[in-house]
Amino acid sequence: MALKLRRLSNALGAEICDIDLAKPMSESTFGEIHNAFLQYGILLFRNQDISREQHIDFSRRFGELDDHASLPRDRHPDYPELLLVTNRPNPDGTPSESRYTGRSWHTDFSYTTQPALGSLLRCWELPEVGGDTLFANMTMAYDTLSEGMKKLIADLHGIHLSGTRKINAADAGEARRNEVMKLNPPIAQPVVRVHPETGRKAIYLGEKVKRFDGMTEEESMPLIDYLNRHATRPEFVYRHQWRKNDLLIWDNRCTLHQALGDFDETQLRHMERTTVKGTPSGHIVTA
Repeated sequence: MALKLRRLSNALGAEICDIDLAKPMSESTFGEIHNAFLQYGILLFRNQDISREQHIDFSRRFGELDDHASLPRDRHPDYPELLLVTNRPNPDGTPSESRYTGRSWHTDFSYTTQPALGSLLRCWELPEVGGDTLFANMTMAYDTLSEGMKKLIADLHGIHLSGTRKINAADAGEARRNEVMKLNPPIAQPVVRVHPETGRKAIYLGEKVKRFDGMTEEESMPLIDYLNRHATRPEFVYRHQWRKNDLLIWDNRCTLHQALGDFDETQLRHMERTTVKGTPSGHIVTA
């Protein structure tokens, strides 16, 4: 029986209808899901009232899961495969470390030498309105560049930095910033990455990149700004309006995403994410 799909936008994304991830799934059905994942870049599963163990088990079908050792303060205390994206205060009353996670355009774990293949984010609680997430199709963005621009960026490497508002903010503390830099030193990644399964090229940048390897920030930023603006044009973007028990998977190898702060932050927004490891890429920048 063929999967029932509903496209989410012209740019990317599809909803997989009539699938209950709490029930056993055949290899043939998963094969269809995986093919749709490669085709659409984002897959949405609505109304998935599943346990954390079921979330993890389904995620493992896509590949080996990260234990989030590079973000030890943000992972679930009982399930290292789950990364918390939440504004729920810590047990001691201090603000959540992950309350601002994802507020810039990025692709997950690009600041490591094994960037994420995919991420599976499950919505547990959400505010009355807002808290949406944007996704951009980086393959489409690359395909629409001029041939001259494709040649210009073909051999460039962008230096990806870890960190979000919670790390860069003045109140984060020097010790916290040093901890993050030790765990996640700057990584140079190719600006144009070839998808290991589809063979298609995609722009691989985002707002964690401030310069190209071998160039200054002043020299680099005009081109980085242009490529990021081009890649996130409305015609390349899907905006996801979350519902409770949504499970969304996206392909980090060919998409960017950004969590929006367009909600009342006194209301709870609680998400949990698994991260599927990808193929090794990039190198550590020492200077």
